[in-house]
Amino acid sequence: MLRTVLISVAFCAALSAAANARNTPMEAIAYVIGPVQPDGSQVSGNVTFTQNACGENVHVRIQLVGLKEGKHGFHVHEKGDLSNGCTSMGGHYNPDKMDHGAPEHEVRHVGDLGNVVADKDGKVDTTITDPVISLTGKRTIIGRGLVLHELEDDLGQGNHTDSKKTGNAGGRVACGVIGVNSEVDEWPCRDGGAGVLKQSMSVLALIIAVFIARGI
Repeated sequence: MLRTVLISVAFCAALSAAANARNTPMEAIAYVIGPVQPDGSQVSGNVTFTQNACGENVHVRIQLVGLKEGKHGFHVHEKGDLSNGCTSMGGHYNPDKMDHGAPEHEVRHVGDLGNVVADKDGKVDTTITDPVISLTGKRTIIGRGLVLHELEDDLGQGNHTDSKKTGNAGGRVACGVIGVNSEVDEWPCRDGGAGVLKQSMSVLALIIAVFIARGI
């Protein structure tokens, strides 16, 4: 009887550890900056990504200055490569090989985050929520590029030849690399949470073995 109770407690503890790991809030940040323009202006700012648990939506806080008033395409790009400035970041992050679209479209790139809108002072301070990007798993955006474009993204609805590829959003005025901004020993849910569960069950197996050896 005692053995059954102890094993049950150990099993619950193992599942609890796995659940807690999956529910660990995760945060990432990109410092974006562009070249100084002839008029002396320069686009810069921070973009913070927060995912409160594995599989949940990602909340994106966007704080930028130095933009021209109006809409600007805003995308996650496939590479976190700044060796040639924003140019070396490749195309939109698109592991599913889909056409370009709006964030709310079923057909879209993973990296399609639509437009940000700069006010008359060239500032952006807004938060968006996206259900497709993720900070974990096989298609994590950690380490990838974040690019702000010169023009409005037509969300794949325009007549231009680039509409279904880039949204015809023009040149790249600022960019940065998305990096971890959480104080955690191990980034949770790297493999869908299976790693933590596997470790927890290994501990459980060891406890059971000890019980059996001692004849409890």
